[in-house]
Amino acid sequence: MLEAFGQTELPNLKTENIGRANPLIEVRDLVKRYGSRSAVDHLSFTVEKGQVYGFLGPNGAGKSTTMNIMTGYLGATEGEVIINGHNILEEPEAAKKCIGYLPEQPPLYLDMTVDEYLQFAAELKGIAKSERAQQVERAVSMTHLEDVTGRLIKNLSKGYRQRVGLAQAVLGFPEILILDEPTVGLDPQQIIEIRDLIRELSEEHTIILSSHILSEVQEVCDQVLIIHHGRLLVSDSPENLEKHMRRAGAIEATVRGELYTVEQAVSSVDGIEHYDIAPAAGQDGCISLTIEAKEGFDVRESLFYACAEARTPIIMLKTTNFSLEEIFLELTQQADATPETDAVSADGTAEAADEPEQPTDESEGGAQ
Repeated sequence: MLEAFGQTELPNLKTENIGRANPLIEVRDLVKRYGSRSAVDHLSFTVEKGQVYGFLGPNGAGKSTTMNIMTGYLGATEGEVIINGHNILEEPEAAKKCIGYLPEQPPLYLDMTVDEYLQFAAELKGIAKSERAQQVERAVSMTHLEDVTGRLIKNLSKGYRQRVGLAQAVLGFPEILILDEPTVGLDPQQIIEIRDLIRELSEEHTIILSSHILSEVQEVCDQVLIIHHGRLLVSDSPENLEKHMRRAGAIEATVRGELYTVEQAVSSVDGIEHYDIAPAAGQDGCISLTIEAKEGFDVRESLFYACAEARTPIIMLKTTNFSLEEIFLELTQQADATPETDAVSADGTAEAADEPEQPTDESEGGAQ
């Protein structure tokens, strides 16, 4: 798709946000290998205070592995993670106090009531006994769980269980919330409710959420990081991504006239990178055009005058923009087609970096 525009990648998109002053989180050249497979492959990025970051990638891209390393659940093979100035491995207690973590499978005790579980989670987090009731009440209020605090977790819907997991994450009011696939397995109404809740939480927390759902990232995030095979492909704001989509968009037109005459008119227009021309299907005497302009050129007005001068009137003209989904698919397909973006095994051969499954059991576990 992008190759048709004379480019192999999106122009001027940031691939790393390194070098900013005092980032809240720094991920530096992170590598995680499982035997010969690399789930995370020299990944670097920073997270700024007060924003929502969307960690976007297909299943097996390395999102969960990266989040597990960032929260101290896994150790890295190489590289380091700095949380608010604290190295997650060298100063784990100080770093983890800054983090509230919701894994893809919330670590819930199903035979506890919501209140019992949150009291237990508050104790695990080291919240003083005199403050626990107030902290739990605040977390319950923030996640809208007031009506179910006395109910057993096993009797709650998936959406409410996810809220309980979020309440556990916000206990102690950590500066950073890390949410791994927070809407996975939810029905459409539950997804909307959790998205709204994330927006509310973002007013007081810096949030990193992972997802393979493009619309989710586009709707709630200030920054989008696209990873594939454990490598960062793009890091930019949704607005900048949209801007580049528009810049890369094509022009479609239907022109009345002979093919040769229309082609002569089109070829005289400055700023056209490439065009396709053919008789318009189902429209006698009309020609169909698809035009890709060079970066920085808007050729619509010049095209109009060229066709008018050739007495070949334009009867339809529209611009087409790439959707975020198309950009995402294009970037990941390019990564698949480029050997150096694949994980390199110990014997030097390239192989896909599938993300190993982590054993989970939602009936057991604690709150981090």
